[in-house]
Amino acid sequence: MATMLLSNCDTLVTMNDARDELCDVSIYADNGVITQIGPRDTLPASADSVIDLSQHVVIPGLINTHHHLYQNLTRVIPEAQNAALFGWLRSLYPIWAGLTPEAIRVSTQLGLVELLRSGCTTSSDHHYIFPGDCKLDHQIEAALELGVRFHAMRGSMSIGESQGGLPPDAVVETEKAILADSQRLIEQWHDPARYALLRIGLAPCSPFSVTKDLMCESTNMAREYGVRLHTHLAENVEDINFCRETFGMTPLQYAESCGWLGEDVWHAHCVQLDTNESAAFAHTGTGIAHCPCSNMRLGSGIAPVRRWLDQGVRVGLGVDGSASNDGADLIGEARQAMLLQRVRTGADAFSAREALELATRGGASVLGRDDIGRLEIGSACDLVAWRTDTIAFAGFQSDPVAALVLGNPGAVSHAVVQGQHLIDEGEFTQLDLRALLSSHARIAKDLLEGTGV
Repeated sequence: MATMLLSNCDTLVTMNDARDELCDVSIYADNGVITQIGPRDTLPASADSVIDLSQHVVIPGLINTHHHLYQNLTRVIPEAQNAALFGWLRSLYPIWAGLTPEAIRVSTQLGLVELLRSGCTTSSDHHYIFPGDCKLDHQIEAALELGVRFHAMRGSMSIGESQGGLPPDAVVETEKAILADSQRLIEQWHDPARYALLRIGLAPCSPFSVTKDLMCESTNMAREYGVRLHTHLAENVEDINFCRETFGMTPLQYAESCGWLGEDVWHAHCVQLDTNESAAFAHTGTGIAHCPCSNMRLGSGIAPVRRWLDQGVRVGLGVDGSASNDGADLIGEARQAMLLQRVRTGADAFSAREALELATRGGASVLGRDDIGRLEIGSACDLVAWRTDTIAFAGFQSDPVAALVLGNPGAVSHAVVQGQHLIDEGEFTQLDLRALLSSHARIAKDLLEGTGV
């Protein structure tokens, strides 16, 4: 079994139950699991892999709880730059209808690489559009090849425009096909074991793109197989109005009627939930993926995260699809989450460490995991490190941990996932970045030219 020694960490943020922050300690991992933490001279003298983390601040790998990786192919499309959610979607659906298996593979890897640079070692993804011969398998294989920890959510859309839905008919699937493929994916790919690198979940896209029957059948299948459920909910005022006009319910009431509350469920956004509705989330253990940059970009509002946490709601962070954020910087997302709560409630409303907790322990809780999001004996060896002898940390000597959120730390110098060294001194160890960027540029160009954009 492979061993790893991460030596002489200047500052180690454990995110354990005591929230310990340790100085000048080392970490020893065996087969991707942390077995010892302590002074360098108390740990084994050698290991298969050794990383010197002196002059670094080290934290658990960040966890992204909501994304649409394929959307990095369609950033800053002019027609979508100043649109709210529904108009934004209508302008982009026709472009996404041109996706290919290669486009899914390449956009998945580029998006995960971008996240990894920002400190993210675990990401979920909500992929809900499958034109032609596209399958979720193309994304899964790309993520496994890269080596990040991945939660692949089998998204779906079943109501096209002709049936009163938002997406064009050309990008929806039959419910029979969706459920059959969902079952196949779970049986073929889902790994329920501790430290799993890959898990599968079910994720009908939204109340305005699938039927209630599909929501309910997905609930039944997910609970039969023990996998998690995810969708968009109460993102903006249009979302609220659609549910009231179509179902005669609020989004929360609709979700509850479909069985979509519980510890195995998390919803993206939830900006428009009122106090009683978020209390229902807390009572049932339902999670939320908070996506502050996307909410600002689309003018959806400021989610009341301070209130959610005070009520006991489980909250993680998400960068959301690149087309509604136009970037995938998870440490930056933590900063925006902190700043927005201060705008909403006051300068003392949200601390830098609370923001880091959303991005680590919070995300792990939302994804139903206790083996990541912290650095302690028995946890997965998923960690990221930033050099502190850089311009970004100049003047931050008194508190390098807060500097990660209050400042702008830039790209990580090291990233480790399950004991595998994926970024070494800022360089990717598992891929040719130039070749990936070249392929991505070609595919994005072909995708836009194919729709006349």
